[in-house]
Amino acid sequence: MQFQILNFQIFKSGEMKPTDVLVKPILTEKANNQQEKLGRYSFKVNKKANKLEIKKAVEEFYGVSVTEINTVVVPAKNKTKFTKAGFIKGVKSSYKKAYVTVAKGETIDLYANI
Repeated sequence: MQFQILNFQIFKSGEMKPTDVLVKPILTEKANNQQEKLGRYSFKVNKKANKLEIKKAVEEFYGVSVTEINTVVVPAKNKTKFTKAGFIKGVKSSYKKAYVTVAKGETIDLYANI
């Protein structure tokens, strides 16, 4: 009897890939103001990622030195809308947000790949 080994990746804590940590940057008016005034950038990140993994991923992706990281878990919200067929109910899922402050004089160009 032969066993075939499948290609599964098991992640231990601290071994997440940078592509798994950062989901996408948050590009809102409030985030743009913080980028200009404070050098603070907002990212949507994996819920299982910790601050050390986020710092490592941002430094590797964008080549900047990170001085501070604050994280927030945005809670889920119930959403309803009224249509001709009646009320439609749904749920907006929760996610984790990271505010990353870079060193003075350094910037991240989030619009370079657009």
